[in-house]
Amino acid sequence: MNIKSSKQLVEEANKSIKSLSPSEIKDLLQKKEITLIDIRDIRELWRDGTLKDSIHIPRGMLEFWLDPSSEYFQEKKIGDKKNIVLFCALGFRSALATKALKDMGFENVANASGGFAALKDSGVEVILKEKN
Repeated sequence: MNIKSSKQLVEEANKSIKSLSPSEIKDLLQKKEITLIDIRDIRELWRDGTLKDSIHIPRGMLEFWLDPSSEYFQEKKIGDKKNIVLFCALGFRSALATKALKDMGFENVANASGGFAALKDSGVEVILKEKN
């Protein structure tokens, strides 16, 4: 059996999606021109926090919550659907998720290069996520 590695999938996704650097994201955040979506597992948010003003949508629910024809659709999650930027821990899962949204027809979606770690290191404010 010949299967693609996760590394290959991420490399292929990165060739077909837009990625933004932490400095580009900081600029867009300051201008309030993006919707930042954290796709990490909730346990990662509890452990490490999340970025201020980001929305949490678990990776496993992303396509369902953003699909108007899905019974799980949550319109309030992205509101006006302005530029959507996805992030995970390092940018690998969010690359795949960005490609999935692009494949669904979203035109205004990008991946955060380097993920949460790079954004945190660049000075984007991190807030704690409390367990409910």
